[in-house]
Amino acid sequence: MAPPHDDTNLKASEESRPVSTILIIIAMQTEAMPLVNKFQLSQAVDSVHSSPLHSVGASWSGKWEVGEGECGVKSGEWQLCPLLSVLTQFLGLPQTEHTMALWDGAVQPVPKGPVLCRALCNGLGKTGLQQLVQFPKGVPWVRYHGTYKDLNINIIWPGKDEVLGVDSVGTVSSALVTYASIQALQPDLIINAGTAGGFKAKGACIGDVFLVSEVAFHDRRIPIPVFDLYGVGLRQTCSTPNILKDLNLKVGKLSTGDSLDMCTQDESSIIANDATVKDMEGAAVAYVADLLKVPAVFVKAVTDIVDGEKPTSEEFLENLAAVAAALEQAVAQVIDYISGKCISEL
Repeated sequence: MAPPHDDTNLKASEESRPVSTILIIIAMQTEAMPLVNKFQLSQAVDSVHSSPLHSVGASWSGKWEVGEGECGVKSGEWQLCPLLSVLTQFLGLPQTEHTMALWDGAVQPVPKGPVLCRALCNGLGKTGLQQLVQFPKGVPWVRYHGTYKDLNINIIWPGKDEVLGVDSVGTVSSALVTYASIQALQPDLIINAGTAGGFKAKGACIGDVFLVSEVAFHDRRIPIPVFDLYGVGLRQTCSTPNILKDLNLKVGKLSTGDSLDMCTQDESSIIANDATVKDMEGAAVAYVADLLKVPAVFVKAVTDIVDGEKPTSEEFLENLAAVAAALEQAVAQVIDYISGKCISEL
């Protein structure tokens, strides 16, 4: 039987190694393209895309596969097949009493959890083998991928609505694409980058870029004890004190809802959330990231002043292109800072 899995030790291990794979969730094509061009990323052709191999449970191009119930990797109790043992030796990866598979065809158990498997797959990635990343058939999601410095970068946006042809903004699309992308890519870190409305009462101005400290919903009103807290869904983001200090970014709280405008009830909730900026995706991304235990940071650039004089929709469209450029610059600075660092160093 495999040794018991210690989540605390696993988390410490994850935080003590340099970030390798970054998943950027972004809602609109206008926001995504400056970053795609900055990092010279390539668009994947269809729903099956190739990226540097780093996770177990996916197919590898070639004659053999690894996945649940195949090649000795079984659900409930991770096992390593002899073929993988040979590969670990070939790649110079460490062999321990828990990871060594016998050469005579017997299969030895390895600890539950992804630590060994990730080390193995990182090594395999260096050989040029590719992981096939598969999204559900028929979805309009778009993935841009490539390498920048020592990072594997994936930008995912939900694509266009197939009926109306507009960007698939909002919490439903962002939650779905975040979940599927985490499952397919197993990122070390998520960045939810995008535009947002800002509040002049909290000091926000057009073009300001905020690193978010907390996220919450403002339109999930459930006036029942405890359910009301669930509706708000308050969550802390990944702590990044060094990014804040060294990049001199502004910090603020984010409130999320599925409407671009703001009704009276939404306004009351946003004030209760003490939000500086509001968007239509952040809290949904945070919910999924928290559910799947992936650290997430949120970078939001202000396109419109919610409590200002101009209509929100008019001001948003007027400033979108220019603010997307400011967002690109800020996200690029954050990614440059992350390169070579562990989560705990951010």
